[in-house]
Amino acid sequence: MKYKTIQDTIGNTPLVALQRIRAEENRQRGNTILAKLEGNNPAGSVKDRPALSMIARAQERGDIKPGDTLIEPTSGNTGIALAMAAAIKGYHMVLIMPEDLSIERAQTMKAFGAELILTPKSGGMEAARDLADTLVAQGKGIILNQFANQDNPRIHYETTGPEIWEQTGGEITHFVSAMGTTGTITGVSRFLKEKNPKIQIIGAQPSEGSRIPGIRKWPQEYLPAIYDPAAVDELVLVSQSDAEDMCRRLAREEGIFGGISAAGACWVAQQIAQKVQNATVVFVVCDRGDRYLSTGVFPA
Repeated sequence: MKYKTIQDTIGNTPLVALQRIRAEENRQRGNTILAKLEGNNPAGSVKDRPALSMIARAQERGDIKPGDTLIEPTSGNTGIALAMAAAIKGYHMVLIMPEDLSIERAQTMKAFGAELILTPKSGGMEAARDLADTLVAQGKGIILNQFANQDNPRIHYETTGPEIWEQTGGEITHFVSAMGTTGTITGVSRFLKEKNPKIQIIGAQPSEGSRIPGIRKWPQEYLPAIYDPAAVDELVLVSQSDAEDMCRRLAREEGIFGGISAAGACWVAQQIAQKVQNATVVFVVCDRGDRYLSTGVFPA
């Protein structure tokens, strides 16, 4: 008998309906709000998909080989997923991230055997990306570059999008995703638009002054190369306070223990639902809430 390995458990995550948050209002309008539970992946986030995809496909092409050192700047979830994927495939993983991100993320990366380099909070993800480029230029490793690597959106085109289409029986009308590397929204949009061009793709971005882990509004010079503006029909801004409040509500009212970026996407999904009728709105629960406990978003 051939048994599954841990990498075989990535993907095919549940899609569940919200039952209580604005339930009566949504029922009256004929709307259904569905949450794609990507926290059910083995390393706890939607980033498990592109992490394994980027390493496995680079290895298939002969760009890397087991034992090599891989370098990647990350805001957290991609780093955790890459640390797991590197452990599976036999690579040394060096992760670079801003120092103000949650301690749970850093500890999880180290648990998978990754080496962690912290950059100043003031520099944000831009500083982490710059340092990664410097280390690669010095010959200290190979960068997978989630921001420009087409194996990132490709895996969402091949797996996440088809799963959502099948799980909704093709009834999806709106897809909402937090925007970080933009791999998820770009890949899923590409698939869903091929199936039905009328499906609306909505990106959640942070409002001015808001810091929401996993959601970014990039300066033009740092805009991910994989991002296709034509793939997104609408951008909606969400505040840090609204995302954090929705994070607590998802846990208390729906039993969905998701992260802050996931809650931001949920908040946007609810805003969209107020403007439409007879809609099936899907949002991505990017990760689990347990990696945000030290941030104070959940009351002690």
